[in-house]
Amino acid sequence: MASRSEEDLCCPVCCEVFRDPVLLSCSHSFCKACLKNWWREKPTRECPVCKRRSSRGEPPCNLVLKNLCETFLQERGQRSPEALCSLHSEKLRLFCLDHQQPVCVVCRDSKIHKNHSFIPIDEAAQDLREELQETLQPFQEKLKLFEEVKVKCAHTAGYVKVQARRTETQVKEQFKKLHQFLEEEEEARMAALREEEEQKRRMMKEKMEAVSREIAALSHTVRATEEELRAEDVSFLLNYKAAVERLQRPLLEDPQLPSGALIDQAKHLGNLSFNIWSKMKDLVSYSPLILDPNTADPNLILSEDLTSLGEKEEEREEEEEREEEEEEEEREEEDEEDEEEEEEEEEEEQELPDNPERLDDYCSVLGSEGFNSGTHSWDVQVGDNLYWELGVLAESVDRKGFIGSGLWRIEYCGGEYSAESPSDPKTHLRLKKELQRVRVNLDWNRGKLSFSDPDTNTHIHTFTHTFTEKMFPYISTGDEVKILPGKVCVTVDQSS
Repeated sequence: MASRSEEDLCCPVCCEVFRDPVLLSCSHSFCKACLKNWWREKPTRECPVCKRRSSRGEPPCNLVLKNLCETFLQERGQRSPEALCSLHSEKLRLFCLDHQQPVCVVCRDSKIHKNHSFIPIDEAAQDLREELQETLQPFQEKLKLFEEVKVKCAHTAGYVKVQARRTETQVKEQFKKLHQFLEEEEEARMAALREEEEQKRRMMKEKMEAVSREIAALSHTVRATEEELRAEDVSFLLNYKAAVERLQRPLLEDPQLPSGALIDQAKHLGNLSFNIWSKMKDLVSYSPLILDPNTADPNLILSEDLTSLGEKEEEREEEEEREEEEEEEEREEEDEEDEEEEEEEEEEEQELPDNPERLDDYCSVLGSEGFNSGTHSWDVQVGDNLYWELGVLAESVDRKGFIGSGLWRIEYCGGEYSAESPSDPKTHLRLKKELQRVRVNLDWNRGKLSFSDPDTNTHIHTFTHTFTEKMFPYISTGDEVKILPGKVCVTVDQSS
């Protein structure tokens, strides 16, 4: 049943809340559509309530009443219908703890709820809200975690783009050096070929000139003698003695092509690619250990060739100057939009993604390749650094936070050397001289990890352990550390 306030907002014709109410001169209001329909059926325009005739064919809108009706309809739409008991049409004021459902006071006294426990419905709602909130909390936390991971994925996707461009630039630089070497080698060999060609041409020219001179001399002798032979007897006899003397000069050896007159093609073409490849060993270097930048602590700086940590101040300044020059050239070539995109990429590049492989312990990094068999060795130049750790880390170790297990290492800190592993307590090492270089040797199959000084060929320490998983080279330092390159040699096996 409608309340009194609702009745006051109802149209006398349709008995519904006013829709676009209009006001007649008699002060009665009606829905605009209801009044039009009413007048359409009547011969005269009169008020449906008081029957007073209206002089206006288009009555004015009752704006105040319209606003009141719209507000009333809006509030009524937001109000929930009053909950009543389906059996007794009474308000649901209690909550049956046994049946876990709202009930009215009549239900409480009925047989179906005999000896049941009841509490006020507002208390039950509060208790169940708290219980539901506790159940909901893990889902909320999981949702928050997924949202955080989504943000990290988006950041990682942006970093992958920057990382790919930077790697592409570095790859092109490496190939540029190789192309330059090949171009210079090609030019040198072309120059050697042109020089030999010029030398051989000059030699043949000199030979041809010498032969020409001999031909001229012989031709002169032959012509003079033939003329004497054709002369009269007296003249012939008078000049005979001179002609004989002319022909008694010793003849030169038979002319021949000089030896080595042709281009030495074998010298220029023989094993050409092999010789270039062999010579290239002076240009290239091989590192037995490549560091993985995706595992590096954000505080670390890796070299472009991924073989050293940190940088010397001079190298850093030179690198910065080189970067500034390159950026200046790029600014001249690119427009403002490209510059803004580049700055955004540089900002993204500064924030490394917190990917699962990355160590966040103090200044640590792993090798790019793990070992689960065989023997492997690498030399590390530690120099005069005040702190460093070298060793191997098990693949299964959690790389976030402090690493307390799965790490076999030797350490230099505070002027002292020590060794530590998961099964052995920290052991102090006594060395006769400070280390400049350290050789790490992992014999996975025999379960040995040894350290030595390659400068003096002195043993430092050996761990013995049965390895059961892949082990990654581990380095931690706040200073500059470099992986020393291996020796590159080219050998030819002629036994086959």
